[in-house]
Amino acid sequence: MTGTAALGRVPEKGYDHMETDFSKYSLVIGRFQPLHLGHMEVIRKCAEESDHLTIGIGSAQYSHYPENPFTAGERYLMIEESLRDEGISNFSIVPVEDLNRYSIWVAHVVSMCPPFTCVYSNNPFTRRLFSEAGFEIKASPLYSRDIYSGTEVRRRIVADEDWRSLVPHAVSEIIDKIDGVGRIKDINIKDTGI
Repeated sequence: MTGTAALGRVPEKGYDHMETDFSKYSLVIGRFQPLHLGHMEVIRKCAEESDHLTIGIGSAQYSHYPENPFTAGERYLMIEESLRDEGISNFSIVPVEDLNRYSIWVAHVVSMCPPFTCVYSNNPFTRRLFSEAGFEIKASPLYSRDIYSGTEVRRRIVADEDWRSLVPHAVSEIIDKIDGVGRIKDINIKDTGI
C-alpha cells in the first residue's frame, strides 16, 4: 500500500501527488508540563528511529491549573528550544486539544498533524485507539519515571527544592522568563475563603 491509503487515512486533496515516503514518520504525544529529561530521552530515541517525528502537545487548551500550569505556546517553546540545543531537527510540534470523545479523537489528532504511520506510546488507551485505527504502535523508551515526571518537577517547585536538575537548561530559562515558579506556587495555594 502506498500514499495516504498506507496511512489509514482518507486521501485529502493535495496529497495524491506527493512522492514522500511517510513509512518512517512517527508521532509521540505528551502534556509536557513541563518538558523534563525523561521526555527528552523518549523524544531523542523516537527521533533517532524516525525520518520525521511529530510531537503532539496534549491537553493544549489547558493552562494555569496545578496539573497543567503552562500554556501550549510556552510548552511549544520549551520543546523547540530544548531540541534545538540537542541538535535534533527532524521534528514538528503540534498542539492538540482534548476532545473527550474517544471515538473521534484519533481522527482529530490525524487532522492536526503532518502524516505519520507509527505512534509511540505506553498508555494502554492511546495504544488501543491508534491500533484500532490501523497505526503501527511502538512502546516509548523507558526512563526513570520515579525521578523524571512533570508531577515531581511541579512538586519540587512548590516545595522550593531542586527542580532544575530534572529539566533541560532551555526549560529552566523559559520558566524563569515567564515567572513559572511564581505561577506554579500561586495556583497551588489553597483558597481559605474570606
